Amino acid sequence: MDAKSLSFFNGAKIRRVWDEEKQRWYFSVVDVVGVLTESINPTDYLKKLRKRDLELGNYLGTICPQVEMLTDKGRKRKVLAGNHEMILRIIQSIPSPKAEPFKRWLAKVGNERLEEMADPEKAIIRSQEYWRKMGRSEKWIKRRLVGQEIRNKLTEYWRTHDVDESKDFALLSNIIHKGWSDLTITEHKNLKNLDKQNLRDHMSDVELFFTSFAELATEQIAESLDAKGLAENKIPAKKGGAIAKDARLKLEAETGKPVVDNKNFLGKSSDERLG
Repeated sequence: MDAKSLSFFNGAKIRRVWDEEKQRWYFSVVDVVGVLTESINPTDYLKKLRKRDLELGNYLGTICPQVEMLTDKGRKRKVLAGNHEMILRIIQSIPSPKAEPFKRWLAKVGNERLEEMADPEKAIIRSQEYWRKMGRSEKWIKRRLVGQEIRNKLTEYWRTHDVDESKDFALLSNIIHKGWSDLTITEHKNLKNLDKQNLRDHMSDVELFFTSFAELATEQIAESLDAKGLAENKIPAKKGGAIAKDARLKLEAETGKPVVDNKNFLGKSSDERLG
């Protein structure tokens, strides 16, 4: 899950998807309910709310669409979602001291997207501000931005060569990642004891480098083969990951240090937090 697919209200995460055709955000209803109610089971709270408020239940069932979003495990599932107007209607039915500040936040995040579309540099600036708040160094931020550019070029190649973004991007990404690191993306996140966080935001400089190296190699090999569709693009994905793995093993042999580690930027390594 990248930074744009998540929004934050007072530190709480809310999934969202941008609808290019309608030019608006759609937010996960259950995430919004969780933020407003602080319920340990927002899904159950929402079910009870729909039964208690029949008008709202009918509104959610007929007006709010099911939108594909990422789950905690990185899988895409359709969830009940709402645009700004729909979310405001839901807020009216939930007594919460957070209602008014949430309304102001909702207006702000919508405006940010429009600003970023008019001036893409603002999106980059906001990402940099986010990473600085995490305590990342300027050197790390530059490497992260370079890596994102490499990633964008690879996904653009897939997008224009008959690869299904809704299901195959994740599969190919996993092939590349496991190819260079010997871990799936989920296994790597588990090693770092991450949940919904973006794995790349918690990588070290060297982990970022090898991730980018593998994706760059994949994209160049795919171009040389003019690979189309999932089956053909699996070949450069495996080769790109293997090339980066060879380099990783050589570096580890020279330094005696593993490239992949359990450290994250939540404050402590997973071993320290589990101990």
